[in-house]
Order: sequence, then structure tokens, then C-alpha cells
Amino acid sequence: MSSESSKKRKPKVIRTDGVPAEGKRGKGDTDQDARYYSEESEVDLRDPIKDYELYRETCQELQRLMAEIQELKSRGIKKMGRDENGCSDSLRSLDPLSVTPSRALWSGSRRLPQKPQGHKCGSIAKRGAPFVAGTPCRGGASHPSCFHPLSPAPQASEIDERRVQSCVHFMTLKKLNRLAHIRLKKGRDQTHEAKQKVDAYHLQLQNLLYEVMHLQKEITKCLEFKSKHEEIELVSLEEFYKEAPPEISRPAITLTEPHQQTLARLDWELEQRKRLAEKYKECLTSKEKILKEIEVKKEYLSSLQPRLNSIMQASLPVQEYLFMPFDQAHKQYETARHLPPPLYVLFVQASAYGQACDKKLVVAIEGSVEEAKALYKPPEDSQDDESDSDAEEEQTTKRRRPTLGVQLDDKRKEMLKRHPLSVTLDLKCKDENVLHLTFHYLMNLNVMTVKAKVTTAMEMTTAISAGDLLSPDSLLNCLYPGDHGRKTPNPANQFQFDKVGILTLSDYVTELGHPYVWVQKLGGLHFPKDQPQHTVAADNSLSASHMELTVKLLRSRLQSRLALHKQFASLEHGVVPVSSECQQLFPTKIVSRLVKWTAIPYEDYAELPYTKDVIEAGLAEDTHLYYMALIERGTAKLQAAVVLNPGYSTLPPVFSLCLNWKGERNSSNDDNIRAMESEVNVYYKELWGPKPGYQLLTNQLQRLCMVLDVYLETEPHDPSVEGPKEFPQEKMCLRLVRGPLRLKPFKFNYPQGFFSHR
Repeated sequence: MSSESSKKRKPKVIRTDGVPAEGKRGKGDTDQDARYYSEESEVDLRDPIKDYELYRETCQELQRLMAEIQELKSRGIKKMGRDENGCSDSLRSLDPLSVTPSRALWSGSRRLPQKPQGHKCGSIAKRGAPFVAGTPCRGGASHPSCFHPLSPAPQASEIDERRVQSCVHFMTLKKLNRLAHIRLKKGRDQTHEAKQKVDAYHLQLQNLLYEVMHLQKEITKCLEFKSKHEEIELVSLEEFYKEAPPEISRPAITLTEPHQQTLARLDWELEQRKRLAEKYKECLTSKEKILKEIEVKKEYLSSLQPRLNSIMQASLPVQEYLFMPFDQAHKQYETARHLPPPLYVLFVQASAYGQACDKKLVVAIEGSVEEAKALYKPPEDSQDDESDSDAEEEQTTKRRRPTLGVQLDDKRKEMLKRHPLSVTLDLKCKDENVLHLTFHYLMNLNVMTVKAKVTTAMEMTTAISAGDLLSPDSLLNCLYPGDHGRKTPNPANQFQFDKVGILTLSDYVTELGHPYVWVQKLGGLHFPKDQPQHTVAADNSLSASHMELTVKLLRSRLQSRLALHKQFASLEHGVVPVSSECQQLFPTKIVSRLVKWTAIPYEDYAELPYTKDVIEAGLAEDTHLYYMALIERGTAKLQAAVVLNPGYSTLPPVFSLCLNWKGERNSSNDDNIRAMESEVNVYYKELWGPKPGYQLLTNQLQRLCMVLDVYLETEPHDPSVEGPKEFPQEKMCLRLVRGPLRLKPFKFNYPQGFFSHR
């Protein structure tokens, strides 16, 4: 270790502050100047990474040297306090004033120890001299067992050597620290210089940008400059060179010089305008002549009008006899001028469709024409209003201020106000039954409503269960799928309702009518939900595209409801009417009979335990009609809950069955009951009969009676019951049951007359 530290010698450094040293200079002065040392120049030559590695190694070496010094110190203290060769008794006999070897070593032997009593050698150490074990005493004898302090000379030299090495390392660290500070200062100086350059460049950039912006403003001013001639619409260059004379166009000059070309075009424009001014004066003179002729003809036509009126009055009996009401149609078209746009579109399209395709469609206009005219009159400004303002103020102060509820009622009435005129459509059927439709227009809501009424040619027998069939509230429900007519189709109406406290339009439907979507389309109104529009105008093409299909659906709905009305009258008396065309669908003898047919509300239908599957499937809604049929044979009673869709007979009724015989049986616990439901619900197309299929419901009930007979007759006889079988087998079946579900044969085969499985 000492050899390594001796090799690391600090190089000799000559420092100067720039002033030449005084004294003699020899030949080596020039060499000394050349060897001038500067740490700043050394920084450029040294590698920072290597300096960092040197710093780390120096720190590790210092840490090691400090640990060795501490270890040597601790080792010397332990050896000097140790007892050797059993001389501890001799030390105990020393004078109390004598110093212990350890204290003599570190305190410098301030006191001379006296001769210890009882020591056979009788020799003591000299003052200040260390004791060494095994050295001869004064008597010339050597006693290894005697105690003498250990000499610290070797350990002290090692410690000094390590201290010297540590100092060298500390000097290295100081030099590295100075170099680091010099690097930091140089880095800051370079950063400052770079920042000053960037600031100078940035200032130059700002100046240039300002100059560019100024030039761009000047350019835009020049480009935006407009001359008066630019406002004049000149003829095209082709027309100019084609029509202008050569003395004005001058092609040899204007084709090469744009300025001269523009001047020539302006001269030609001036020449043309002079000609047009002359023509204008000529036209004015001819116009005055024509106006005088028109006045003369007007006087003639005004005198002709009374004559034509007298002729029309005289031709009224002829019009009535020939069924050509020209006078009535003329009055209708005069009244139609005061209709709002949606009702006018409906009137025009319905009249056109009636004249072209449907002679039994009658279109008319009802209401007060005077009130309709008053809606479009501008407010009259009169001086009487100003003169009577004081009197009106006195009257208003005397009147009682209306309450908030009265104000809301007035606002609601104003919001739901109808137009004074309405359009009526009368749809006549072949059997002279008539469907009267009255269309109204709500001015503030911009929607149309309709009211329905049915007039029959013959007085029909009143059936209790048929009360809702011809009801105005349910007659036109779901004419198109999902169109219930309870909500307004205009999305903007909801915001209008919020202002006046109207929750929904369904509360006012009985008074105003139903705002069906198909009614809006007949009036040419369309309210898109994905892209709402501020104003919706009436469209003739939209009304024309929906007119034919809607009229057919209305007439079909009336005929189907009238057919159901007749059938319900028979069903309430226990008779299932079957037409002659449908007799082949059933056997000649059916024992089961319908004993009850009643209408039930939706709430009662929903409470039945065997109708949950129909409700969950979405086949039963509150807009449908619900009925309960009871079929009996002996002790067996079959209950059938029927859902009648408003679109009957296009959409078939849905049956849910429950048999009360030897317990309660339904589709959830009896597979044959489920098969019976399939016979009427799934295979309903076999029961449509002749078109348009208005006998579907009665045929389904008749099939239900038939399959109940098959179900009861094919049940096995209970041997524990004495007597004959309750329901003897009268139907001919190929197989009584089939498959693991033991299904019964419910399919009737005509004309063979037997039953088989499907």
C-alpha cells in the first residue's frame, strides 16, 4: 500500500496570474512559458465521463482508507489493554499514582511510575520510554512473563501513510470539483450566448412578420378595390366581338391590351342601353293602348256576369236531373280558397282520387267561411281606438284580474284552437254503409285530426260485446301498424304543451279527434324524427302517394267491423255462424257448443294465468279488443281468452285455452291443450275461407269446438269409474295418440271424414 501511494505524486504546478515573475531568467524561460498551466484549457481536453469515473473510484478509495485507519486504531487500543504472561498481579501492586500502559501511550507518560513493590527484578521503565515485553531488566535477566507496554511505532507509521494517501485523494476531489465548476460556468456562458442569439433572431423574425403583414394588408386593399364598371354586367367577349362594329371593338388593339378592351366593352354597353331606352319608350306607348283595350273588355265582361248567373239558375233542374252538380262544385272550390294548406291539399287530392278512381267517395267542406276570412284579415288601425283608450283603461281597472288557473285555461283553449273550416270524406260501401270522416286542422299545433262515424243502411241488432267495434275512439286504431293516434306526431308540440301545462294530447282526443300519422300524410304533412324541421309545409305528392292505399284500408276496416258486429250478435246467442263455403272444414256433427261470448277489459285478460305467454310475446296491447268464450260438453268446460287485433282479418285473433275437467288444464301442463291452441293460432290460414276472410273468427271457434270433441273422446276410460264412458268416441281416428307427448289427432281430413295427426 505504501509503495502505491508513493508512486502517486502530485504533479508540479506553476501558477501565474498573468504577471511575469521577478528574478533572473535563463535559457529555460521560454520553455516555462510554453508549459503554462490553465485549468480552463484543461477542461476542454478532459473527458467528463472519465472524470466522473475517477471521482467515483476516488470516493471508494477514500472510504476504504478511512475504514483501514479506523481498524488500525481499534486494534492498537485492544492490544495495549491486554494482560500478558500472568503479570496482572504485578500491575495491581503498582502505586495508585502510577499510569496504566494504555494511558501512558496516549497521554505521553506525564508521571514517572515508581518502583513496584514485590517485583523481583526491581527494574522500572525510564520516564517517557515505552515498555516492551521480553526486554531485559536492570539485573540483566529477561522475563517474558513480565508486563511491558507494546510499542506503537509500526501502527502509527501505517496510519500516517494512509492519511497521506487520503490527503492525495482529497486533493484529487478538489481538483475534480474545480473542473466541474469551470464546466458549469462554461455551460452557462454558452447558454447565455445562445439565448442572446435566439433573442436577436426572434426580434428579426418579428420585424419581418410585421413587414409581411403590412404588405399583405396593402395587397388585399389593392385586390379589393372595385371600380364602378365592375358593377355593370357586360356581355361576354364572344358576343362583344361578334355583335360590336369594328370601330368600337378594334380587335387589333383590344385583343392585346386588357385596358383598351374594357373601355371598348363599356362603349358598346352604352350604345346598347341607348337603343334599349328607345325600345322602352315604344313599349310604354303600346302598353297604354293595350290597357285601354282591356278596360273596354272588362266593361263587357262585367255586363256579361248577370246574364251568366241567370243562365246558371235556370240550368239547376237540368244539373240535378243529369247528376252533374256544376254549381255546387263551383261553390266548393270557392270555399276551398279559405282552407289552411293541409286541408286544402287533402281536399284537392281526395277530390281528384274520387273523380278518377272511386265514384263512391264524396268530398265536402263544412264550417263558417266568414270566420275563416276573419282569420286572415289584417288588423285595422283606426283613430277611434286612440280616442277611446281612456275609457277602456277605466273598464279594465274595474274588472277583476283573472286568476292563474283561468289564464292557463285560456291559453290551452287558444293552443288547441281548430280552424273554422273542416273537410269531410264519405266512404260508401257496396251494401250502402257509409263511413263519415271529418278532418280538422289545429292551427297552433300544425297537426290534423280526424273524427269517425258509421252510418248503416239497415238497422243492426245491438250486441253487448260489439260495443267497441264501431266506437269512434277505436274504429280507426292501428290502421297502419303502431299508429294509435294518442300522441301528436309533431315533436315541437311537446314544448308548446309544457308552456301551458298540457301533459298529453290524449286527454283532449274525444273533443278534437285523433292525430293519426296517416291523417298527416293525407294532408301532406311529414314530421321527420331524426331531422326535425322548423316549418313543415304541405306536400301534394306525399298526399297523393298515400291516398289510394289509405282509402282501401278505411273501407276494409269498416267492412270487417260490420261483419264482426253481425257475428257477435250470433255468438252471444250461442250460435257459431259458418258459411256454406266453409262447411267442408268441419265434420257434420260437433257436440261441443258455445255457451258464452263476452267482452272483457285488458286488465282482466292480463290477470288470467294462462295468458302470460301471449302478453310477454307482445301480442296483447291495450289498444286491442279482448273477449272470453266458454265452450261446454258435458262436465268439461273450455275457456278461451281471445285477443282481437284492430287489423282483423289481416292479423288473426290469438286464443289462449284453459280446460276445466278433472282439474285445470292449460298449455303449461298439458301438451294436447297446446296442440289445440296451435290448431287455431298457427294453422289459421286454413280457416280464412273466401276473401277477404271476414269469417276467420267464427271458423276458429268452430274448430275449437271440433278439437274439444276429439280431445274428450280420445281420453282413455278410467276403470275405477263404473258405468259407461262419459264421452263415447264418435269421431273416426286413425291413431288415438302418437309420440312420447301422446298427442291426439286434431286434423280433419275432408272428404274422407277422419282425423289424423299433423
